[in-house]
Amino acid sequence: MVGIIIALSKPEESAGIKTILTRSGYRKFFVCANGAQTITQADSLDYGIVICGYKLQDMMYSQLRENLHSGFEMLVLVSMKNSDDCYGNGISKLTMPLQTSELIKKIGLMTDDILRRKKRSPVPPRKRSEEDLKIINEAKNLLMKKNNLTEEEAHRYIQRVSMESGSDLVETAGKVLTLIG
Repeated sequence: MVGIIIALSKPEESAGIKTILTRSGYRKFFVCANGAQTITQADSLDYGIVICGYKLQDMMYSQLRENLHSGFEMLVLVSMKNSDDCYGNGISKLTMPLQTSELIKKIGLMTDDILRRKKRSPVPPRKRSEEDLKIINEAKNLLMKKNNLTEEEAHRYIQRVSMESGSDLVETAGKVLTLIG
């Protein structure tokens, strides 16, 4: 599901957008009071949409866009007066006063676009923590010692059991340590 961050300077506007999204079936959204909070929240998500105003408490929409990673699209809610000044890569806009149907339609199109891009781009392999690597290596060493396997054979064994059981590699390595160790 695509994360949606609402970043508007007036709390009552944020509450209104939140209500519209909730009634339209969206569940994964966050409300932020300023640009800095929005950037922090966006960094915790892989992809999503930021709904913001032309000017936030601490920065302009363009500064916020520069600090968001490429997994995010931006929807700027802008007055007719500033509409011509609002443009850029990954930026869409809706003029105020806002029509609920336009907002929902635009969010739907942006969500579809993000999901389509996500499907096309390869997922980079997850980086394992030092603790996870330690568990995997201990399990491999135990299998090598007890079953006289090479490191590659022990690793393949853990991978195979992991795939067959539908569990994570680290979880499987932990089970090996518990059962054999």
